[in-house]
Amino acid sequence: MSGHTVSRGPTGAGERALAPDLARGSMLLFIALANTAWYLWAVPISGFSAHPEPRGPLDAVAQFLTVVAVDSRSYPMFAFLFGYGMVQLARRQEAAGTSARDVNALLRRRNLWLLVFGFVHALLLWMGDVLGAYGLAGLVLGWLFLRRADRTLLVWAGALTGLILLLSAFSLVGLVFASADGPAAPALGLQQLAAGIGDPSWWNAALGRVAVWPLLVLGQGLLGLAVPTAVLFGYWAARRRILEEPGNNLALLRRTALFGIAVGWLGGLPSALAQVGVWELSPAQVGMLSMPHMATGLACGLGYVALIALAAHRLQERGRGSGVVVEALAATGRRSLSAYLAQSVLCAPVLAAWGLGVGAHLTSWSVFLFAVGVWLVTVAAAHALERAGRRGPAEALLRRLAYRGPVAGSAREAVRGPVGGP
Repeated sequence: MSGHTVSRGPTGAGERALAPDLARGSMLLFIALANTAWYLWAVPISGFSAHPEPRGPLDAVAQFLTVVAVDSRSYPMFAFLFGYGMVQLARRQEAAGTSARDVNALLRRRNLWLLVFGFVHALLLWMGDVLGAYGLAGLVLGWLFLRRADRTLLVWAGALTGLILLLSAFSLVGLVFASADGPAAPALGLQQLAAGIGDPSWWNAALGRVAVWPLLVLGQGLLGLAVPTAVLFGYWAARRRILEEPGNNLALLRRTALFGIAVGWLGGLPSALAQVGVWELSPAQVGMLSMPHMATGLACGLGYVALIALAAHRLQERGRGSGVVVEALAATGRRSLSAYLAQSVLCAPVLAAWGLGVGAHLTSWSVFLFAVGVWLVTVAAAHALERAGRRGPAEALLRRLAYRGPVAGSAREAVRGPVGGP
């Protein structure tokens, strides 16, 4: 079989598991909530997050909920699903007779094109693109680990988790000794990242976005540790078909959901309390909370996946129609790449200074509602595409590029999202 041959195209409807699609569709709301906070460009960000100082109780509530349950909690979940999807694709292709060499080539093409998609996304609209980070993680981790034994995956995932916990422990020690009135070190260039959104020149903003994009790709995709750790856990979980067969893994899913979400929310409390001013900390001390916040976010992301898998299992166990809400969320998950990019299309030209500049007139609570509205629009659009039997445009383009030609089958055959999430 040549390197240009792929035996199978999209996944048929009868082959799909509800849990991954439902997880992606639901958690795209969290992506919207996390990203829109950056569009409040008329006020300076505070500390080590995109959130400004709250202007009132509604702002404080919106920021508290976002920091506890959303920030640094959604992208590890999508990284897990991304890794899970890579194994699913490889397994499906090889079951159809495609050689391992051709499967590896297909995955490389998909991840390389994902990097291209991410660059274009950053150039045109959004400096916080994560597609490039997932593409880089897929290239490197796929090369190093996709064919390794389950034990190897768990050992390396455990080692990376241990490193994250060790760095978090050092950060907490630093919190104790950090000056109560000392300035913070630059927060990974957060002010510079946000500056482009407040630039009235689209050209200057675009140059700024592509200048920082390679650093974000490297930082989030590999050096940040959370994404590669989640991807490796996704590889291992896909080998054991945990999301396809939740009924055989109920104990693991329940423990992961309970422990992961509890750790995530409790771990988000210190940053949230500092953000809304309940816990008075200096900027330097707030900075020390970043690593523990990320570490607990990894646990929370895995907990969210497990919780949604349990919900999907309950729906399927009852054997009743899933209803329009579940259908719409699953349709959004199947078009997660298009929905993610659509969020930037709906947000950037409206909120950024180089567009209509509406972000200057919003605060945390109102941009929170704006994000919910944007997500609802993408859910409605995905459901309409599902009913019309059409794929998401970004999914269709990426598949055509990765498979080097048209891919047979309609959207009603329910193609699995190409990136396992945005």
